[in-house]
Amino acid sequence: MLMKSISAVSSPVIQGGANGLVPLMHNTSFSTFFVPMKSTPFENNIVLSKKKGKGLMVFAETSNSPVTGVLFQPFEEVKSKQELAIPVAPEASLARQLYTQNSEAAINEQINVEYNVSYVYHAMYAYFDRDNVALKGLAKFFKESSEEERGHAEKLMEYQNKRGGRVKLHSIQMPPSEYDHVEKGDALYAMELALSLEKLTNEKLLQVHKVADENNDPSMADFIESEFLHEQVEAIKSISSYVSQLRRVGKGHGVWHFDQMLLHGAH
Repeated sequence: MLMKSISAVSSPVIQGGANGLVPLMHNTSFSTFFVPMKSTPFENNIVLSKKKGKGLMVFAETSNSPVTGVLFQPFEEVKSKQELAIPVAPEASLARQLYTQNSEAAINEQINVEYNVSYVYHAMYAYFDRDNVALKGLAKFFKESSEEERGHAEKLMEYQNKRGGRVKLHSIQMPPSEYDHVEKGDALYAMELALSLEKLTNEKLLQVHKVADENNDPSMADFIESEFLHEQVEAIKSISSYVSQLRRVGKGHGVWHFDQMLLHGAH
């Protein structure tokens, strides 16, 4: 709206003008110039009015029409888009939006991966906690690792429910109960197995991330990246260091010192 405090003196609009100024009005007492501005999403114009012997007066003229010509009409769009309709069936999710069957299946498969790895780590904990093995540090490490993987599975289950999917728990394979190895010993053998499992888990997570990308699901991709991938890289690096240390100390007294380091948190 054009706001002005000058008297209404009519004169023909003069096209053109120097320095981008277009004279709008002119008489012996004042001159008014029009300056087009296109720096914002809406059309804003500046009107400069100079009265003889007085300072420059600035007025804003604003149009509410967007430059793009696009008008957002939420009620019309909600009515016209079938995918925005709220389901009435009691078994249907109300929260589900742009969440494909492939994405839902990939999350369920990763839940199974996390539970399987957790089960193996729990078996390792039971082995090293035996009275005739008695490596309490390794038992502690694998128990915490088992709990961490189970926590990952539960986090995936929560996300599945959040997106309106259905959690389906698949069967879990029975892990081995013995981890002694003739050449490597039990500590190194178990830690190398743990490293392989962490790399396998990372590979499976990358496949889930790929499914999210293929199905144009940035929310799911961000969830996998922020909650799992960085942590997985850290775990691989940490266990790789443990494998290297155990290879150096061999099967003898050094294993006990390594176990004490894990037990007292010196790692």
